[in-house]
Amino acid sequence: MSHAAKFLLVAAALACSQGAWARSSDRNKEMLIDAGATSGTLDDRQPTVLSGGVTIRQGTLDVRSSTATVTTRNGDPVRAVLKGGPVRLTQEMDDGTRMTATGNNVDYDLVTEVVVFSGNVNIEQPRGSLRGERVVYNMKTGQVNSGGPGQGRVQMRIAPRASRGGN
Repeated sequence: MSHAAKFLLVAAALACSQGAWARSSDRNKEMLIDAGATSGTLDDRQPTVLSGGVTIRQGTLDVRSSTATVTTRNGDPVRAVLKGGPVRLTQEMDDGTRMTATGNNVDYDLVTEVVVFSGNVNIEQPRGSLRGERVVYNMKTGQVNSGGPGQGRVQMRIAPRASRGGN
């Protein structure tokens, strides 16, 4: 598998990693990746590094980072680490509203399907927000963990549901 194909698999996995947040039809759209430079080998000896500003677009998904490092094992991508100033992710949800997430780092383990946002994390949706130094999202279970010892405080904002028929 070519280096570019491996990165595309990881980028596609990142695009899908938003789970319930993401517009589901985005997964079937063309993915566009733009970076200033890329370096690495065409095998598992060392990770592929995209640098010089990385942009990944697929449908309504827009991911921007300073660098993206993709690690493979047996020719398959197993980890993607995005670093930014900060990493920015925006995507439209199925209901038409927009989700925005930022953090200094995003570390996605494709084997365990766990995404870790770290460093000044801010996730905003129309109905609320989550801020903290570390947010862990397990795509298999939907479990979200944030904060904890040494991780700083967690701040959440949850807006009330709109009233339905005067209830």
